[in-house]
Amino acid sequence: AGMRAVIAQLGPTSIEDLIAVISLYRPGPMESIPTYIRNRHNPELVTYKHPLLKPILDVTYGCIVYQEQVMQICRALGGYSYGRADLVRRAMSKKKHDVMEKEREAFVAGAQQNGVTRETANQIFDEMSSFASYAFNKSHAAAYAFVSYQTAYLKCHYPREFMAALLTSVLDNTDKVIEYIGECNRMGIKVLPPDVNVSVEGFTVSGEEIRFGLLAVKNIGRGFIRELIAERKSGGVFQNFSDFCERMYGKDMNKRAVESLIKSGALDCVCKNRNQMLSGYEAILDDIDSAQKRNIAGQINLFDTAVGASKPVHILPNVEELDPSQLLAMEKETTGLYISGHPMVRFQEMVSKNNCTLIADITSAEERGSGVADGTQVRVAAIVNSRRLKSTRGGEMMAFVRLEDTSGSMEMLVFPKVLTQCSQKLAEGSVVLVAGRVSMREEEEAKLICEGASLPGEEPPALAGRGGARTPAQTPAKKPSKNAGIYLRVESSGAPVFARIKNLLSIFAPERSSEPCDTVYFYFMDTKTYNVASRTLCVFWNPVLERELKKLLGEENVVYRA
Repeated sequence: AGMRAVIAQLGPTSIEDLIAVISLYRPGPMESIPTYIRNRHNPELVTYKHPLLKPILDVTYGCIVYQEQVMQICRALGGYSYGRADLVRRAMSKKKHDVMEKEREAFVAGAQQNGVTRETANQIFDEMSSFASYAFNKSHAAAYAFVSYQTAYLKCHYPREFMAALLTSVLDNTDKVIEYIGECNRMGIKVLPPDVNVSVEGFTVSGEEIRFGLLAVKNIGRGFIRELIAERKSGGVFQNFSDFCERMYGKDMNKRAVESLIKSGALDCVCKNRNQMLSGYEAILDDIDSAQKRNIAGQINLFDTAVGASKPVHILPNVEELDPSQLLAMEKETTGLYISGHPMVRFQEMVSKNNCTLIADITSAEERGSGVADGTQVRVAAIVNSRRLKSTRGGEMMAFVRLEDTSGSMEMLVFPKVLTQCSQKLAEGSVVLVAGRVSMREEEEAKLICEGASLPGEEPPALAGRGGARTPAQTPAKKPSKNAGIYLRVESSGAPVFARIKNLLSIFAPERSSEPCDTVYFYFMDTKTYNVASRTLCVFWNPVLERELKKLLGEENVVYRA
């Protein structure tokens, strides 16, 4: 959310703008974003501490943005060699304060020889020091910016082709496939089931839609897919199920492959009843196998070789189609996801009514700017994909449950006390409404700690926070009232940190004043008074903003009330 807000305010017109934004949107340099945006739109406001800085910083409107600029400043002002300039950059980035202080004197002395006052030289060195700890080198940021521009261009002008390629790139990551298919739905692009008459290995564009790739179907190998495509090209599309079995016999096809194609819906184009195919495919393949063996043994019937004789059409059993929920379960079994629908679609009213959080908003919280952080209390409506029981050291049973909704899947931990209350509700295949606490740790996937569960139609489980709202588990400072918003405790309105906070908040302000956002409340310790911030400082609460505010003020002085 923060990055999107910055891009909207900046209005980039060149690749240089994207390189700069990627470099600035980091701890440390982030404080320069408002200045950069202001100077970008008002070049007359750009100032330099010394004229020697102009040719170095003009491309970034007077702001130090790149590591290369630190090195250039050391060379142009301090008279450093390339090698020594890089040593300064490395000392800064590794926070070697003793080395930096030694270099300060050398830099100031060199700068004075180049006509820079001692005071100005020290100010410039301080600015470089505070910046370099988190800085990108420009070449690194340029690579990211170039890929960002390419993908944004393709997504805008060739959305179907781009999303098809993106889906193909994550065929082995079911959660990503689910997430990207959800993005396709948001963009109004339908993803069609696999089809033996149309599909190839990966996802492809089919008219105004995207066709599912056969390689995403379990038990289907590349060799078989290539044989299928070659047969389709030489003999045309498959006319019926019997025709498919006859033509693909002996071409890397086995019973498991046929069963997977049926269950995934890839053979719906030759027969609309999957239950008929499942009930009859083994007999048909056995008949074809027997016929092939007879032919090899020379036992060919006179009528089989008669001119104009047609291939026998194998009759499938006359059985009714399976229940839709069973068909969806088979799609899930063979592709890892629900293709023609999702069991949770029927429960959208329950999702809305209970203010449920999407799983993707938890697992990709920082990317999406969803405001979900470690300790957040949420309700999630999902289907139980799997459940694994484990004995604790105390001999009690706990469970590891895999939940899935329309946006993705995640693991939920159910500790013994809660499991004894909810065990029957958390059976595999059941739809549940769970309440719990989000657990986020570095280098690990986000998890949900279950605190209660209910089935559709039952009383929803209570949240530890008030009224079902999302509430961080830690609330270090007291809040003056029940008003929702962000509460920040500051020494005084004249404190240097106060200006830095306002700069930071402006980055996360909504693009339009009419958009909903979180109100900011300041508590000034010198006057012991609360002040409501102006509308221009209302922001979208998100993990990046929370982290930066806590760095400036300390964790105990930042509180979010939902």
